[in-house]
Amino acid sequence: MGTTTVERPAPSRVVAGARRRRIAGLGIIVGILVVAAVLSLAVGARALSPAEVWHGLFGAPDPDQRATEIRLIVRTVRVPRTVLAIVAGIALGTSGALIQGYTRNPIADTGLLGVNTGASFAVVSAISLLGLTNPFQYVWFAFLGAAIAGVVVFGLSSIGRGAGNPLTLALAGQGVTVFLAAMTTAVALSDKAAMNALRFWNAGSVAGVGFDVIWPMTAFIVAGLVLVLATLPSVNLLNLGDDVARGLGVNITLIRTVGIVAITLLAGAATAACGPIAFLGLMVAHVARYLAGPDYRWLVPYAGLLGAVVLLVCDIVGRLVVRPGELEAGVLVALLGAPFFAVLVWRGKFKNA
Repeated sequence: MGTTTVERPAPSRVVAGARRRRIAGLGIIVGILVVAAVLSLAVGARALSPAEVWHGLFGAPDPDQRATEIRLIVRTVRVPRTVLAIVAGIALGTSGALIQGYTRNPIADTGLLGVNTGASFAVVSAISLLGLTNPFQYVWFAFLGAAIAGVVVFGLSSIGRGAGNPLTLALAGQGVTVFLAAMTTAVALSDKAAMNALRFWNAGSVAGVGFDVIWPMTAFIVAGLVLVLATLPSVNLLNLGDDVARGLGVNITLIRTVGIVAITLLAGAATAACGPIAFLGLMVAHVARYLAGPDYRWLVPYAGLLGAVVLLVCDIVGRLVVRPGELEAGVLVALLGAPFFAVLVWRGKFKNA
């Protein structure tokens, strides 16, 4: 009897097929994001038709009072919050995937670097000590606090016997987070204005922020994304282990430093603009890994776009569930993220940490 040979596809065909699937997946996510952005412009306490949205965006000034109201709603309220949800979602999704890559910890989140608590402490301090009440004023302190917290955590993890170890980074981040959280509570409890501002800001919302805040924060996020693109191939090597990466010519200290700076810029700017939004980076990083695989050159773009979709959809749902009021997007993201985190731990993902 003759033997039959099974033809296996050439490696180049397999790679090309995987590449096409990944590109198609990115295209689908972008399409979902566009649909969500259109819905974001139409949905709210006052629902608008597609024609009204179009007129509000591109229509000429109209003496009609109703047309003027629509233009005001679309241009000054819904366009800024839609842009912020997309930009902040990209930043948080990207930074979430990166922090897991740099620490080789599948349950790591940007809060690991103390970014959220650093921003919160800076906000209450600025309000309490300087009497700031305008978000445009204290948002810069939030960004500064997030950046300083990230630098301190990275600095602490870079000294001593465990320097550069992912576990050391996690422990340093946890220590700084607990300390700053205690300090934030102490300041907020001693100042009623700081407590009121922190209560609203800590909920995590993309509403009520104008382009005077969005554009400067976007500049920091773009700078962070540029650094991310420069380091993605090295992140793949880092996940093979420090010894292997070093043997392949990777400067471990330099790459981790650049990576922490990029994560701090991304997460710090997003947190400063819309408050701490927990679990978003954690969730989308795992979904992106499932869809795109472990290659960070694909995983990170997937995570960024998924972060924008999730944050924007949560903001839309938040406008609908308690109409005519609103539920902050950060609350809905946390409602999704907390059980997601529990499932990861239950399935034993922490064993890979």
